[in-house]
Amino acid sequence: MAGTNPRAARIAALIQRVIASSMEAQLHDKRLANVTITDVRVTNDLQIAKIYWTQLGHAGKEDGERKRAKQALDQAKGRLRSLVGSKAGLRLTPQLQFIFDEVPGEATEIEDILAVARKRDEELARARATAQYAGDADPYKHPEEDAEDDDDTDFADDELDESDESYDDDDEIVVEDGDATN
Repeated sequence: MAGTNPRAARIAALIQRVIASSMEAQLHDKRLANVTITDVRVTNDLQIAKIYWTQLGHAGKEDGERKRAKQALDQAKGRLRSLVGSKAGLRLTPQLQFIFDEVPGEATEIEDILAVARKRDEELARARATAQYAGDADPYKHPEEDAEDDDDTDFADDELDESDESYDDDDEIVVEDGDATN
């Protein structure tokens, strides 16, 4: 497409300008009212130019207006190709293909979806502002609380008389009477 070949990109931009200006100045077709050329893409071999267009229509009548505009563009295709050939100065003028551009309509739908999502986020934020914990605010134990608990408890193991037993390097208990056990 036009992104890989700089010459194709320049020709696509030229075709877009020529067709947009020619629709108003030379075609004088009422069916082409509010038609906008949104993009033009030319193949690398410069044989085909895909012209994307959209139309700002009246509420409830978009489909009918779009069909009439498509008919008008198809009927004017030869005249527009001649105008492009004379303005561009190309040896071979690309074939013109008119394609309705769905992007503006889809963008409106996406904006509506985002508006609903923002509204839900605002409702959640209001609910969070007045929310309270069901139990303690912080139900987890913390190490400093555990240290206070350990200082208060006495275990019988800590009170062993260390004078009776000792350990050597082999982890054997050595009793002072001379008996060794494992």
